[in-house]
Amino acid sequence: MARASGAAAHRPRVLLIAPHSSYRISAYYQAAAGLGIDLVVASQGEHSLIPEIASGIHVDLEAPKEALEIIVEQAKREAFQAVIASDDVTVELASHVARRLGLAHNPPSAARTARRKDLARNALARAGLPVPPFRRVDLGAPLEPQLAGLEYPQVVKPLALSASRGVIRADNPAEVVAACRRIAALVTRLPDPEERRYVLVEGFIPGAEYALEGMLEDGALHVLAVFDKPDPLMGPFFEETYYVTPSRLAPSSQVAVARRVSDACRAYGLRQGPVHAEVRSAWGEFWVLEIAARTIGGDCARLLSFGTGRSLEELVLRQAVGERIQITPPSGAAGVLMIPVPGAGVLRRVEGVMAARKVPGIEDVVIAVREGYELVPLPEGGSYLGFLFALEKSPQAVERALREAHACLNFVLAPVWRIEPAATHDG
Repeated sequence: MARASGAAAHRPRVLLIAPHSSYRISAYYQAAAGLGIDLVVASQGEHSLIPEIASGIHVDLEAPKEALEIIVEQAKREAFQAVIASDDVTVELASHVARRLGLAHNPPSAARTARRKDLARNALARAGLPVPPFRRVDLGAPLEPQLAGLEYPQVVKPLALSASRGVIRADNPAEVVAACRRIAALVTRLPDPEERRYVLVEGFIPGAEYALEGMLEDGALHVLAVFDKPDPLMGPFFEETYYVTPSRLAPSSQVAVARRVSDACRAYGLRQGPVHAEVRSAWGEFWVLEIAARTIGGDCARLLSFGTGRSLEELVLRQAVGERIQITPPSGAAGVLMIPVPGAGVLRRVEGVMAARKVPGIEDVVIAVREGYELVPLPEGGSYLGFLFALEKSPQAVERALREAHACLNFVLAPVWRIEPAATHDG
C-alpha cells in the first residue's frame, strides 16, 4: 500500500455523527474543507445519494451500543482526533465514542441530561437554580390522580423531542389530559421505552424568550451570540420564528443570561463543545428552558457567519482539533425567520419569493420544502418551510425586513385526501 503524502498524513481526521437527514452535514463538510480537515460521517444510509454519507461509517442510530462498537473498530484502523455530534439524537452516542477513544468530550451522563427534559429539570433543581414546579407523568397509568394539585397554566412536554414537537400549553385539567394523549400518539415509535411512557408536566413561565449560542472550553462558557425572539411564545404551541442578534437586552441583562446558562451547564455536567440555550425572563429571573449540547438547529447557524466571516461549524471544528476559539464581534445586526407551517395540507406552490428577495436587508430566501410535500404543523410536525435571512445596521431594521419579506410570501396548500379501506360486514 502506498504511503500517504506528508500533507495528507498531517490532516486532522474528525468524526461527525449525524442523522442522514441532518441540515448540518453539508455545512460541516464545507467548513472542514476550508480548514484542511478530513471529515468522516457516521450515519444511517449505506445506499444514500449523499456521497459523504455513502462513503462514511454506516450505523443504526437507534441501536447505539452496536453503533458504538462499529465506530470504535473503525477508529482502530485510522484514528480520529475529535468527535462531533450534529443533533440531539447523536449527542449521547458521540460522548460515549469520545470517551472510549480518549478524546475531549462531555460526560455521557451530561449529554443525556441535556437531551432529556426531565433529567435537566432535576439537575437544575439540585443545583438550586430556578425551575418551575414539575412532575413526570406516566402515560400508562390513570392520568387524573397524577395531575392532582397542579396550578395552571401548565406545559406538557415529551421527554426528549426537539424543535418544540409535542410541547403543549394546558390551562385546565382536561387540556392536560388531552395533551398527554396527543403526545402519547406522537412518541409511540421512539426507541427508548422511558421516552414512550412518560411526559413532563411543568408550570408555564411567562415572559420574553431569548436564545444563547456558546462554546464550552474545559467548562468555561464563551458566548457567541445572544438572540432576541421578538414574537411572544404564549402557546398553545411554541413554534419558533424570529431570531435577531445582537440582543436588545441591556448589557447587564445579557451578562445575567450568560451567567445563568453557565451555571446550568455546570449543573448538567457539560464541559466541552457547542451549546444552544433557551431562556425566559420572568419574575425578575432568567429561567432556563433547555440547553442542548449541540449548535443551533436547521440553517440558523448561518447567522453566526454574517458579519464575522466565520461559520459556526468552523468554530466547532477548530475547537475540536485543539485550536483556541477566536470570536470576532459581528458588525451590524443579523436575523433569521424560520418560516412557520401555515397549516396542514400538501404544498402546491410558494408565491412571492422574488418579492421577498427584493426587500431591503434580506440576504437570502430559502424554501426548503418542495411542492407535493405534506405539511404537518405543530405539535406533531417538527420542520419549517424554509428560512429568511436578513442583515442590517440594527436589530430593529433586521426585524422589520424579516416581517416585510414574510408578508410577501403566500403558501398555496391543497387538502390531504386519505383513502380508507371500505368497511366489510359479515352476513
